Amino acid sequence: MAKNPLQDQLLKAGLVKKQDIKNVNKQQQKQAKIDPAVLNEAAELAKKAQAEKLERDRALAEQQKLEQQQKALAAQVRQIIQHSRIVREQGDVAYHFKDGKSVKKLYVTQKLWDELSAGKLAIARQDDVYELVPAVVAEKLQERGPAALVAWHKPEKAAVDEDDPYAAYQIPDDLMW
Repeated sequence: MAKNPLQDQLLKAGLVKKQDIKNVNKQQQKQAKIDPAVLNEAAELAKKAQAEKLERDRALAEQQKLEQQQKALAAQVRQIIQHSRIVREQGDVAYHFKDGKSVKKLYVTQKLWDELSAGKLAIARQDDVYELVPAVVAEKLQERGPAALVAWHKPEKAAVDEDDPYAAYQIPDDLMW
């Protein structure tokens, strides 16, 4: 009957049926037929799949973190522009500047035009609106999001040639040719 003395005792006590013992024996035989190499291979495949899933999850978390940082940076830029923009009145002097591949025109007052030309003010883009911001704010924008800064004429220190005979003569910024 049963190969196991415990099974014999359970059968005699009436706790299990003969069919239950046969089912258990069949299942044990099936497990014995399964090659241990197949079991090891399945375990290795499971470990490999788990490692790949872990790597995908890690990459996804890193990408989400990067996206959150970019959103936070964009929000900072938007807030900086919003809080430090200079209210400009509609002027009659056109200030031309380059935005990407196109040349844009912004009407400002003569005072604002002079400050823009001198580099004291800069033009920043917030969504589709151009705002005037001070040079200090333009430096902050350049650090955080240079794409928001459209036009800024930073005063550059020109290399002075020692032998230049015209070094004493300054060329005015507002010289029109």
